[in-house]
Amino acid sequence: MGVYGHAQQEADVTSAGLFTIRGSVIESDTYNPLSKVNIEVNGGSYTTTDKQGEFRIQAKKGDELVIRHSDFETVYYTIKSNERITIKVNPSTNKLGVSSRAQKVYSNTRDFRALIDSADAYLKTDAEKSIQFLADALTVSTSVNDNAIAYETLADVYFEWKQYDLAVSNYRISLQNKDSNEVKLKLAESFRFNKNYQESIDTYEDINKDELSNWQITDLFEGLGDVFRVTKDYNNAIANYKLGLDLAQKHMITSKITDLNSKIAQSYGAMGSDEEAEDYFEKSLNLAEQENTKRAIEEKVKVADFQNSNQAYDDEIKFRQEALERMSGFEMDTIINESPFTPQKQNYKIGNAYYLQKDYNKAIPYLEKSIEEADAKKDLIVKKDATRKLSEVYRDAGNIDKALMTNFVYESLVDEIYIKKEQEIAQAARFRQDLSDKQSRISSLESDRALSSTIYELSLERNKRQQLIIYSLTGGLLLFLVAGYFMYKSIKQQKLANNLLALKSLRSQMNPHFIFNALNSVNSFISSNDERTANKYLSDFSQLMRAVLENSEEDFIPLEKEIELLELYTKLEHSRFQDKFEFHINIENNVKINDFQIPPMLLQPYIENAVWHGLRYKKEKGQLMINVSQPTKDELQIAIIDDGIGRERSKAMKTDNQKKHNSKGLGNIKKRVAILNEMYKDKVDVFIDDYQKEEESGTKVVVTLKKD
Repeated sequence: MGVYGHAQQEADVTSAGLFTIRGSVIESDTYNPLSKVNIEVNGGSYTTTDKQGEFRIQAKKGDELVIRHSDFETVYYTIKSNERITIKVNPSTNKLGVSSRAQKVYSNTRDFRALIDSADAYLKTDAEKSIQFLADALTVSTSVNDNAIAYETLADVYFEWKQYDLAVSNYRISLQNKDSNEVKLKLAESFRFNKNYQESIDTYEDINKDELSNWQITDLFEGLGDVFRVTKDYNNAIANYKLGLDLAQKHMITSKITDLNSKIAQSYGAMGSDEEAEDYFEKSLNLAEQENTKRAIEEKVKVADFQNSNQAYDDEIKFRQEALERMSGFEMDTIINESPFTPQKQNYKIGNAYYLQKDYNKAIPYLEKSIEEADAKKDLIVKKDATRKLSEVYRDAGNIDKALMTNFVYESLVDEIYIKKEQEIAQAARFRQDLSDKQSRISSLESDRALSSTIYELSLERNKRQQLIIYSLTGGLLLFLVAGYFMYKSIKQQKLANNLLALKSLRSQMNPHFIFNALNSVNSFISSNDERTANKYLSDFSQLMRAVLENSEEDFIPLEKEIELLELYTKLEHSRFQDKFEFHINIENNVKINDFQIPPMLLQPYIENAVWHGLRYKKEKGQLMINVSQPTKDELQIAIIDDGIGRERSKAMKTDNQKKHNSKGLGNIKKRVAILNEMYKDKVDVFIDDYQKEEESGTKVVVTLKKD
């Protein structure tokens, strides 16, 4: 006899730390299920296995599970976690034994439950292997109940690996085979993570609450609250969280009480109702302290984030320091770098809070500690952020040498992250393609299985042949459409990945030319012994480069940030050609600048062309005007106008090399706009024309942005 356990995707926690254990009892040689086996938790719940040999029973970690039957000796098993348990027995020999999951050897009998167990075992560590076991399980499934289990587990795999659209599809297939409230709750959550917010709300609201356990009803209200909170409908979010909280308090579901108090506090904080937020945070802090160290740390960090949003930096620092003190006596290796609760993040945020208070001496050691910890844990993102902040602290403290040295380190980290992100995008594209291929094979398998079943039915009931043929053709067509849908999704994802790589390539081609021109400017100032101007120019150029590198990963950034960068860039060009032009940036009063986004570095090349190929060759001082207007509610126009020598004269004066470079630069912009419009539905339009019909006509570039 063997007992094997593996973790489920979600625990069905009820009260006082209880959760639902799912399991089955089968014969070790034939894999036949055993019904009416007594299943009991010492001093607790009792149940028996059903006709499929399956059972569900409430237990908590450390409880002893007792399995009794007249055909074999009693088995005792200690619960380690919310796990699925398979008990294999040999009634004929009356022998028993308990072995760990690591000792299990998969049999060639291709038993459905063994395959499901194997898929569960690899669910969190190897998605492809887990999916392969599920494909094998579907080939031997013999009932709609088996199909429902297989597709639910397949959806669990996709959910774990953040492929939420595929998780949604397979949860829905599972529900088509067998109705299950547990699967409906998972489907609603998957809809939320896939940003199908209305579908998530509809799924939650369609569930019959009378059929749910107290835990599931609490989970439902919490899930609804999460959807409303992410869509910024805070009143509805709070209302649902409070319904869940009332139920959790009534039935003593301790962990939910803490979480719901915390989420209510965060929702009030997002609404700006600080007093209510502080009341609920006080409750969640006290409850978290009673749970465990990890939960207490998490809650202190959440409260610190709330204090930061209110600019209450002293309180923020206090809570983060308390969290760090608790971390020092707690095993943090299990917390991944992506978590907001790592020591390196807390040290960085404490240093940032001191920086915002202009207490530079206290900020520096925390930022240095953050960099040290981030380096030890290979957390490049926090290391980059802390290094940038340390450079700013040195700069504002007046230590320019250290500021520049630290900034050089920061720029090298940005380059390192850029390379890593490129690799991650390529790996993610390959991973997504592999999963899509496997899903397509499973869809084909389902089609073959359905057709085989139809042929078998035809042989048994020849008098219904025509009707069954119609059904089989309809089913085949539907399955073909499903397979086509997944193929379409796969092609669409691959196209998106290719577009992202193309955008990165185009941006990387633009940056070296921009940097080269700026460095030439610095060189010209140094050559003319204008050290003060060179230092000022270098400081402004460093600030601009920092922003450009930070935005290099984004397809769109807020328009307000792009205009700030544009003003800084134009200011740098003006410092070089003060005798050639003046510039003005005008934003009309009706413009709602925060409502629009723009591709980074889209406007800069047009400014560069205006200065270098239009105004620079003008005999008298010219004018460069940047006008921002909003002709309609959903449309914004940015006009870049110069009264330089115009496009025709500029073209005649260029060397062959200059013509080639200019063509390539403008070509890159056109390609970027084309790709972005394909991805985001014609969001950007660029129009170039002569400014006035004279000998020195100047140039006018109009960039039109459309709101999402």
